[in-house]
Amino acid sequence: MEPLRVFIVDDDKDFAESLGIALEGNGCEVELAHSGEQAIKAFQDKNFDLALMDVKLPGLNGVESFLEIQKIKPGLKVIMMTGYSVEQLLDQAVENGAWGVIHKPIDVPKLLDMIQKIGEDGILIADDDPDFVATIKHMLSDLGYRVLIAVNGEEAIERILENHIDILILDLRMPVLNGLDTYTKLKKMGRVVPTIIVTAFSEEEKHAVETLSTEAVYGVLKKPFDPKELLAVIRQVMQKKGREKYAD
Repeated sequence: MEPLRVFIVDDDKDFAESLGIALEGNGCEVELAHSGEQAIKAFQDKNFDLALMDVKLPGLNGVESFLEIQKIKPGLKVIMMTGYSVEQLLDQAVENGAWGVIHKPIDVPKLLDMIQKIGEDGILIADDDPDFVATIKHMLSDLGYRVLIAVNGEEAIERILENHIDILILDLRMPVLNGLDTYTKLKKMGRVVPTIIVTAFSEEEKHAVETLSTEAVYGVLKKPFDPKELLAVIRQVMQKKGREKYAD
């Protein structure tokens, strides 16, 4: 198994070097940069599995740098680091796809736990309702699941192509590409994953629901639903995957 390639961006050189040594001691390959501009330049030529980026940087701040890097490497996982109360900046980073936030002083075991989850499969929520997404993401993250977000069908397809996904929670009504078209496109590409359909318009979308009645669709949940219903279906999918893996 190849070592995880980690890029640390922090203008505190002593902190960056100490963190790098700790990660190298746990089998990671580490490279450092001390400004957002350096980081952006590095990503034009190199690939990394994970970036640890300080929010407070000279010149471009960490969030501005992250947004630029995301254009170059859209599938990159980034953990924002901060020793300050900069909630607005952090919210902006998370809304644009930052994988996590960790506060200084860094709890290295907690960071390593986050890093270990990078290689694990996760759950993709494809839904353009920010309140629904925030509620479900918070619940699943608290239970230890790695959660990714897509706000339309095209984004959902991109996330599935770029990541290992266990379960797709798919809203039928989305902009750009609706849920049915998203599922159909994934099927043509041979990238269908176990899917849970959610809809607030079950009667209006009855035809779409019937069209999606396949082995890969584990159920249809009508909004608003009891989160316990969702967890029950997720556990069913995970248990089946576990049995299939054991059978192999």
